Amino acid sequence: MPTPTTLHQGLTTDQVNQSRANHGENKIEDTGKNGLLTAVLGLVKEPMLILLIAASAIYFVTGSLGEGLFMLGAIIVISAISIYQDIRSRNALAELKTLTQPKCKVVRNGVEVEILREELVIGDYLILEEGNKNPADASIVEAHDFSVNESILTGESLPVIKNDAKTEVFQGTLVTSGRAIAEINAIGNKTRLGLIGISLESIEQEPTPLQVQITNFVKKMAIIGGVVFLIVWGINYIRTGQFLDSLLKALTLAMSILPEEIPVAFTTFMALGAWRLMKMGIIVKRTQTIETLGSATVICTDKTGTITENKMELVSVYVQATNSIQIPDETLKTEGQKLLAMAMWSSEPVPFDPMEIALHEAYGKLSAVDSRPEFRLVHEYPLEGKPPMMTHVFENTEGERIIAAKGAPEALMALSGLSDSQQTDILDAVNGLAAKGYRILGVGESTFSGDVFPEKQQQLSFQFLGLVAFYDPPKANIRSVFESFYKAGIQVKIITGDNAATTQNIARQIGFEGAENVLLGDELVAMDDNTLQQKVMQTSIFARMFPEAKLKVVNALKAQGQIVAMTGDGVNDGPALKAAHIGIAMGKKGTEIAKQASSLILADDDLAKMVDAVAMGRKIYVSLKNAIRYIISIHIPIILTVFIPLALGWIYPNIFTPVHIIFFELIMGPTCSIIYENEPMEKDLLLQKTRPFTSTFFSLKELSVSILQGLVITAGMLLLYNYAVMQSYDEALTRSMVFIGLLAANVFLTLVNRSFSHSIFTTLHYKNSLVPLIIGITILLSVLIFVIPGITRFFSLEMVSVSQLLISISVGFVFTVWYEGVKFYGRRRDKILIEK
Repeated sequence: MPTPTTLHQGLTTDQVNQSRANHGENKIEDTGKNGLLTAVLGLVKEPMLILLIAASAIYFVTGSLGEGLFMLGAIIVISAISIYQDIRSRNALAELKTLTQPKCKVVRNGVEVEILREELVIGDYLILEEGNKNPADASIVEAHDFSVNESILTGESLPVIKNDAKTEVFQGTLVTSGRAIAEINAIGNKTRLGLIGISLESIEQEPTPLQVQITNFVKKMAIIGGVVFLIVWGINYIRTGQFLDSLLKALTLAMSILPEEIPVAFTTFMALGAWRLMKMGIIVKRTQTIETLGSATVICTDKTGTITENKMELVSVYVQATNSIQIPDETLKTEGQKLLAMAMWSSEPVPFDPMEIALHEAYGKLSAVDSRPEFRLVHEYPLEGKPPMMTHVFENTEGERIIAAKGAPEALMALSGLSDSQQTDILDAVNGLAAKGYRILGVGESTFSGDVFPEKQQQLSFQFLGLVAFYDPPKANIRSVFESFYKAGIQVKIITGDNAATTQNIARQIGFEGAENVLLGDELVAMDDNTLQQKVMQTSIFARMFPEAKLKVVNALKAQGQIVAMTGDGVNDGPALKAAHIGIAMGKKGTEIAKQASSLILADDDLAKMVDAVAMGRKIYVSLKNAIRYIISIHIPIILTVFIPLALGWIYPNIFTPVHIIFFELIMGPTCSIIYENEPMEKDLLLQKTRPFTSTFFSLKELSVSILQGLVITAGMLLLYNYAVMQSYDEALTRSMVFIGLLAANVFLTLVNRSFSHSIFTTLHYKNSLVPLIIGITILLSVLIFVIPGITRFFSLEMVSVSQLLISISVGFVFTVWYEGVKFYGRRRDKILIEK
């Protein structure tokens, strides 16, 4: 909703359009590589493609035109699938990028509006506030206590004060304090940042732990494939003396060894996982965060706006002069009205903080005379100190001066020269109001006649006027959100700048566990590391916290081996958000600095979405794990069924050729990347034990199940091979039975490996329309191979009888579905343990 402003009119709609036509949009030209070209160049380096090209060349050289053309067709199909998956992933990430594009505020047609950064034009009146990143070069029109960090341009990290009109501010610099209105004078490539060639969007990401594991695994398999290739080539050449034929057999085995589906599956799962989270209102800035989500053990959350509604209502005031608590309505007495007026004067002239908005509204309703138009802000002390406070100085044209301050009650009490009895009365009022869950601010007044103000507001003397109390009710769903975290085995800790009593009251209202365990910021920073590391595990509420203390909490939890998620919305939350494994910024009330430091953004500021995010993280991990187990399990029988008859010199050593291997690859690719990625979330997923972040798919423990499944299927295929030989079947019929057996095993393995805990009868009820589609296509292609004579001859196969078909399918079934017995035993064991 546009906000009217009387300060500046800004550009009109026609002027905006004219400026855009003359000067263009606020974009830095993308000099990155073309996505399609990058995908094609990446394909050229793929070992499997190189092997396919080599096999195709050998077929053509040896006169096998049909096989050569088939291999070329396979190259095209595999390349098309890879490029499609790459484009699909890139499109998902591009859609995410549009959502993470920062917005900014400008004045247009006399109203304050929020627009995308790229929609800025030269001449726009840009509004800059604490926490903003400057989206263009501009010249200041007016500023209040305004400073920026220009380290991206100068390397100097100290803030630069820029309160004077016509002072230049530059794209990419960070607003560290105050507020300013500036007129845009350079955009896009014409800004100082654009001219020196820095793109804010081009951030190179390091490979994630899982990416490294996958890359290393595939490299090792490629090396093994190369060694086996040379051995098999040598053995066959020695036996037969046929160079090209031996090379083709060795290439067949090398193709079967390469698990090239694994990196493709990983990329697809991560990109589409991020896209699915985006559709849930969770914007993933870094896809590697998805790896971490399912492992989160602690969530540190703010109170205001995360646990509560952030809808501040002024409900009570404490007047120190009369030692009385009053209701801020028409019955408010003179001393209370003065207290309310000073609380308002200590706020921003154009408020954006919910408490300051509430103070301005109350002042407007209850004051007989509204003096705001007569006074202007001449000096400002920003919120700072431990505990924090802020001070504003206003003057009118007659030289009358108002100096008003608000902040933590104890901050103002320390500067007000109060007697012991007065301090006791104030603390009693603070505790009484805090016990009701109210958020409390102290209010003070000062006088100063000089023109050069003290450097620090704490150098002024104040009169303590009283307290203003706000009620910010808990969100309706927050109790169920915390219950979901607890059920998922995730600890929740509240880290807030508010006082302990207020936070505890809200915590008790929502059923927060451990509300009695509180640690204050000053106490925390005084602890040594060992003590702190023990204390953070025992403490649930951290009150009166400041940036350094928040950071120490996050680091102490990490030192205890916890996987930490941290929510934040302010400038001061940046260090802790960046230090956490999962930094979570709020999409609506979060500052740009908080969003920049985070790895996730909750679009509607709803913490309940983090329950969904954790569940999705676990689902993606489980689905990827199942896909990789499937890939490894089905590769083993292909490898050994090719290798053993060849190496041992069995009667039919060439049971499979490159044509058969490529057919298997075309079936396996969509299965692992499409079926498993589309699997629904298991109902008990959040009840399962949190996965250690350091776990890997490729440890012997993890691979043992896949290896065992693969070896058992291999035994079945070799049994089928020897049965055919014992029946005196020729090579084509033997190959046909093993071929059908392996296809059947592939189908049943797809179904069995959909879950490693639930039975196949349970997973058949999962809503995944791609399962019958992909399996149906697999069966249809297999049938076509056998019913179309030309294709049957091309694959060097032979039509089988009904009994031979049933035997082949039965072997595939039995030697795959046996694992259902293992799952049944596991479920029964878990049930017994639960009952005990």
